[in-house]
Amino acid sequence: MYEEGIRCLWMRGGTSKGAYILASDLPSDPKERDELLLRIMGSPDPRQIDGIGGADPLTSKVAVLSPTSREDADVDYLFLQVFVDKALVSDAQGCGNILAGVGPAAIERGLVPVAGDVTPVRVHMVNSGEIAVAKVSTPGGRVSYVGDTSIDGVPGHHAAVPILFTSTEGSMCGSLLPTGNEVDVIDGIDATLIDNGMPCVIMRATDFGLTGQETREEIEANETVGQRIECIRLQAGPMMNLGDVSTASVPKMTLVSGPLAGGAINTRSFIPHRVHTSVGVLAAITVATATRLAGTPANELVDTPSDGRYRIEHPTGDMEVFLEVAEHGNVTGAGTVRTARKLFDGFVFPVEQTLKQSS
Repeated sequence: MYEEGIRCLWMRGGTSKGAYILASDLPSDPKERDELLLRIMGSPDPRQIDGIGGADPLTSKVAVLSPTSREDADVDYLFLQVFVDKALVSDAQGCGNILAGVGPAAIERGLVPVAGDVTPVRVHMVNSGEIAVAKVSTPGGRVSYVGDTSIDGVPGHHAAVPILFTSTEGSMCGSLLPTGNEVDVIDGIDATLIDNGMPCVIMRATDFGLTGQETREEIEANETVGQRIECIRLQAGPMMNLGDVSTASVPKMTLVSGPLAGGAINTRSFIPHRVHTSVGVLAAITVATATRLAGTPANELVDTPSDGRYRIEHPTGDMEVFLEVAEHGNVTGAGTVRTARKLFDGFVFPVEQTLKQSS
């Protein structure tokens, strides 16, 4: 059926990479669609050797784009996480990094017209139902990826893609604090169960015998810590109105410690079983929000910025996010600056049948 391939735009969005594909080029049935995406990415296989996935959760992502279904948006964006070593595709969360490429991709594919040197694109994030506005550089009537903006975790400089989020509170859990508590105790560990765009469980690194300075590889090699965190995650899922999360990629487990390099707070984020090389955009916003809640692990450790711009430190640098705070103290909006780049545009040819687990 797909002998002639499927049109695919492969892009870096923020610190992730993924396939940007039109919904009209995929099966309408979710089960058939997910089966096809597994074949495209080469999952399940730790190397994804027979697909275009990069053998890492950060490079095994898909953005499905379609004409908008809402009057207040320009394009619909469904994010799908294709697991690397499991035959699993999850729509349980959005992705703020892949979101950075949605505006450029929507213009490249003719879903959104150019509107001057900078084109604002209102993105309906289908996973959560929210709207984000991304500003795309479009001088001369076409997308430009050239610029002088750099982000940690990505070499070089590229065109900035400012992104503004509104109404992210309780995006998946129904409320900012789904349990109603700033701090819950799970297996003896203080945890903030919070959702301001991304469901997160925020805990002190020191409560797991860590300093917060460990590398991704050092944490992943510590099986005891990994098992403790996963046990807490499985308990937190139902508490956050997410149900059984044993096969889900949320909530994001995030360890916090004091800043090491002049930022607001330091993080190590799990996605969910690997340690993120940086931190997700919406997870960073949620961590910043947690720092404003008295008595939380994040609040105890934060060096609060005076200008509302929070540098969230991570294993490869930091990510700057900003919070819009109303007079009563509630967070009313948040944003960040990402970059994106088109890597190739063409056709992808899926393997004829789902791969079996590599031996």
